[in-house]
Amino acid sequence: MGLVSRYIVPFLNEHYIEAMLSLLVVIFINFIVPKNNKKREEEAVQNGSVPGHKSSSKEEKASKNVIKSGGVGDVADDDDDEGADNVVDPLWPEDLKHVPFRPPRYTQEESLQRSREYFELMNKRRSVRFFSSEPVPREVIDNIVRTGGTSPSGAHTEPWTFVVVGDADMKHEVRRIVEAEEEVNYTKRMGNQWVNDLKALKTNWVKDYLTEAPWLILIFKQTYGLLPDGRKRNHYYHEISTALAGGIMLSAIHYAGLVTLTSTPLNCGPQLRTLLGRPSNEKLLLLLPVGYPSSDATVPDLKRKDLEEIMVAI
Repeated sequence: MGLVSRYIVPFLNEHYIEAMLSLLVVIFINFIVPKNNKKREEEAVQNGSVPGHKSSSKEEKASKNVIKSGGVGDVADDDDDEGADNVVDPLWPEDLKHVPFRPPRYTQEESLQRSREYFELMNKRRSVRFFSSEPVPREVIDNIVRTGGTSPSGAHTEPWTFVVVGDADMKHEVRRIVEAEEEVNYTKRMGNQWVNDLKALKTNWVKDYLTEAPWLILIFKQTYGLLPDGRKRNHYYHEISTALAGGIMLSAIHYAGLVTLTSTPLNCGPQLRTLLGRPSNEKLLLLLPVGYPSSDATVPDLKRKDLEEIMVAI
């Protein structure tokens, strides 16, 4: 105590402010800085910006297109151990029969001609917003949907549902939901850049085609499958697979002499899913009005990119 009372106490009385500042610096260096550094490192790991670390962000996990048997929408970590409750029987037996595949073989000249003809056909395809109410036979729509169902899919899970709407009252309900959300999209959500980019295309939140076209095809992706016992089956690459099905369907619609528009109504999915009675594992991906163009239909005078602008040959 003699040392403290003789030297330390007088020093603190004379240099109190300097002593307190020094103490704060020590606390900051030894406690605050390491804690913040650790927090930044954890955030970087979650964002996938640290080499050698696996991202654990929700968006990164969702991109894996897999689920586990926990809650709806959960995704499986690569490092998770597969418990007995998480494993379901394979979709296909190990001894699945493989059969010979003998597609038509064309000469080089025939292949060139067929590829050119198909390009010329598809190059005439346009997105159309003005529809005739002229009826289209249901059988035509059935064949278009069958064609979409020929798309490849991850592990052949075929993770899609095509909801075909021809009922006039139901189409009005679809339009009511879409236009209400699209008005908010155009005025608040989308932003000036997006809205300005669309002005030349003469599109807004009024969607007459939703009630004018004889058919609407709503394409849902199945984020997972449901087994009879309530367990979930992984649907791998469900969004990519369903998008591919939509692209094949566009070709089928055009080949049948009909027109469509790839509508992606923002923020309408949950309401439309409820309206159409679809389960929670299905998410709306595309909405396609299908029919004949109206007699006064117009399209923007747009040109597609040349081959040199879209292809890199190595």
